[in-house]
Amino acid sequence: MSEYQCKTCGGNLYTDENTSATICPYCGNAVMLKGRLSGTLKPDLVIPFQMTKEQALKGLAEHTGSKWFVAKAYKESNQLDEVKGLYVPFWVYDADLDADVVYNCVDERTWRSGNTEYTERKYYRVRRAGDIAFDHVPADGSSKMPDDLMESIEPFDHDKAMDFTTAYLSGYVADKYDIDQETVRPRVRKRMAEGAADAFASTVHYDEVSVDSSNITAKSSTVNYTLYPVWLLSTDWNGEKFMFAMNGQTGKMVGNLPMDKLRLGSATAGVFGIIAAITLGLFFFMEDFDVGGLGIGLVIAVIAAVLFFTYFQSQLKNVKFQHGAADYYREGSMKLSVKEDVFLYKRTTTRRLNND
Repeated sequence: MSEYQCKTCGGNLYTDENTSATICPYCGNAVMLKGRLSGTLKPDLVIPFQMTKEQALKGLAEHTGSKWFVAKAYKESNQLDEVKGLYVPFWVYDADLDADVVYNCVDERTWRSGNTEYTERKYYRVRRAGDIAFDHVPADGSSKMPDDLMESIEPFDHDKAMDFTTAYLSGYVADKYDIDQETVRPRVRKRMAEGAADAFASTVHYDEVSVDSSNITAKSSTVNYTLYPVWLLSTDWNGEKFMFAMNGQTGKMVGNLPMDKLRLGSATAGVFGIIAAITLGLFFFMEDFDVGGLGIGLVIAVIAAVLFFTYFQSQLKNVKFQHGAADYYREGSMKLSVKEDVFLYKRTTTRRLNND
């Protein structure tokens, strides 16, 4: 910790080594910490705050109130612990890439002859290679910020970034980076590789497509050190802290909420029961009803229940690492130089439908 003195009121301030700007707790004035935003520590760009503290608080209330199956006790008794407007340091990459992606693909068709059902699966090795580019792929450079939380509030509109001046920091807290660009580069490369595979996959037309291997090489790349605006909010409930983040530019709010397991479990069981009753009823009145139809009805009910549970659980647990870089694809940059589809083999299976 370092000690500083507020030039306005003379109060003593204590900050950690990575804080670049803060707010005096005694008089409320902005305090810039000299030497922490100069030289290589000076940001290239900054995206100014567009969301106010009041909007952040409203966003948290809406985030909590709009979700089903939040623990009722949490809604009634959680305590707001902290609200802080923070400029978070990000490394932001632009890159022109050579990408080479191999996919495992399957085409499937099913037909019936008499009382036998045939399923044919054809297997292919598919390769796509060429050029592709991504702009403004971010990775936070602060060890204090959970990486999944920062990725969850993306995207930021980097086109609205401004040349950095300390005037933008007035009234907010700002951190300098303590994770260098070399350390975050593997995270960025992984997202670009996933983004390239996803983009090239749009030219692959099979029933099943999965990535076998992906190799990318940067032909050219640039990186900017940019401060992104983030509202951090935390609540305290039942001895546990819950952290939330709002994109200070777009207003996107994320944060995990405690689940009412009993209510969600009961609702899931109810969905299973209703779907099972409907599907089994339909199969029962079919002329060719058999034990197989009974099994299909139960499978449909299980799938419906799993989808119901997964959907509402994801609403409560929406902090996660992002896949790919679709938000940062440079329009029109994909140019394919290799487009190969190689048939490998086929496999046919049969299933007896009934005993008639």
